[in-house]
Amino acid sequence: MSNVNLTDRIPNNVNLSNDRTLQRALEHWQPHFLNWWDEMGPREFAERDVYLRTAVGVDAEGWASYDYVRMPDYRWGIFLADETPDRRIGFGDNFGQPVWQQVPGEFRSQFRRLIVTQGDTEPASVEQQRALGLTCPSLYDLRNLFQVNVEEGRHLWAMVYLLHAYFGRDGREEAEELLSRHSGDVDKPRILGTFNEPISDWLSFFCFTYFTDRDGKYQLKSLAESSFDPLARTCRFMLTEEAHHMFVGETGLSRVIRRALEVMKELGTDDPAAIRRAGAIDLPLLQRYLNFWFSSSLDLFGSEMSSNAASTFANGIKGRPDEALYTDHLALDEALELEVPAGDSAVTTEQVPMRNAMNEVARLSYVKDCEMGLKRWNMMIKRAGHDFQLSLPAVRFRRAIGAWANVPTDPQGKRISAEEFARGIGGWLPSADDRAYVQSLMQRVVTPGKMAAWLAPPDRGINNKPVEYEYVRL
Repeated sequence: MSNVNLTDRIPNNVNLSNDRTLQRALEHWQPHFLNWWDEMGPREFAERDVYLRTAVGVDAEGWASYDYVRMPDYRWGIFLADETPDRRIGFGDNFGQPVWQQVPGEFRSQFRRLIVTQGDTEPASVEQQRALGLTCPSLYDLRNLFQVNVEEGRHLWAMVYLLHAYFGRDGREEAEELLSRHSGDVDKPRILGTFNEPISDWLSFFCFTYFTDRDGKYQLKSLAESSFDPLARTCRFMLTEEAHHMFVGETGLSRVIRRALEVMKELGTDDPAAIRRAGAIDLPLLQRYLNFWFSSSLDLFGSEMSSNAASTFANGIKGRPDEALYTDHLALDEALELEVPAGDSAVTTEQVPMRNAMNEVARLSYVKDCEMGLKRWNMMIKRAGHDFQLSLPAVRFRRAIGAWANVPTDPQGKRISAEEFARGIGGWLPSADDRAYVQSLMQRVVTPGKMAAWLAPPDRGINNKPVEYEYVRL
């Protein structure tokens, strides 16, 4: 087990104190990070005590401690999962060879691009969510928001460490740039489009943590297979923290649905207008939010057919999620059948070499994972005696990247005319009225144990604390 140093200015398990040059570089970056947090992090809560978990090790048991801490004083650290003895490259042209402890020179630009792109998403989500605390539906939810925020900050630290430690001056410059781009900035936006979308209400936050953080899970799982061992170990530990972010999304949406079902039972109707008059979120409105955030997150995987994906797989840079589940780790003789648009309205199939289809392999695994939550929610709805079913739109719907980019389809994936799409999109995605209604529900609730009227209370509290616990001291 690696030795964890919690007394250093930057907590770490990478023997930072033995590399004074690297330590000084990171300590020089640290105040820039704190200035960014002060300017772009959660508003108006810097002096508040929040019941947070803080990483103190990488052991599966007891890796985090829970206590009150002010967010600017949070101990952001650098933690890599323990080394796997004699770990071997698990895929690609170098399959079976020892993993790399340094970045091979010929792959530096590819690795740096991947690390920068992953690193850019972490502060972006903090910036997107910075004002949500002002409209929190409960102290429990407020604490969960802040837990997600500080861990996204720690994930930024994880990527910045790799840039500083393994990419020299280029890496240091990239680390500075990670703090200069901002979500939604017209001049210097974040790299990926989804991370420039505004998140001004908690329903969007729950959708984001369910769908977009789940994309993050699959990106991290792919990078956790990397032949560059420090990157793989970094991402393996990040996955430990990422699980909570998806938990926030899934349980948050479950509570929205549960409250809607309670109101439907009380009123004896499923009429959306009646549900809204009672201050809850009707299921058709929720479906439109799911359509928006799921389709937005799909593009994060990239194009279905990608020579770049083939190159990163062949070179051992980025594998498939859960590579050990596959039998052919070279992926030279397999193909994936993809449906692609043809002509004005037709659809045809293409056999795509597996290496070129790696983005789609990850996307299909992601879709199956997303479907699991919907199955649980639909079971809740069915048990309550309603026929309504939530669903994911087709992976073709509202795409901006890949074979289906800008190809008009309905949510079921059927090709339609541009005119039909323009007429239908207002009913498939949240309308201005939908967003205004959801925004009207965003009334702050800060009495311990109390919940806003549009969602049900959670089943349990945090770290064996009751739901009524004062998770944030206001």
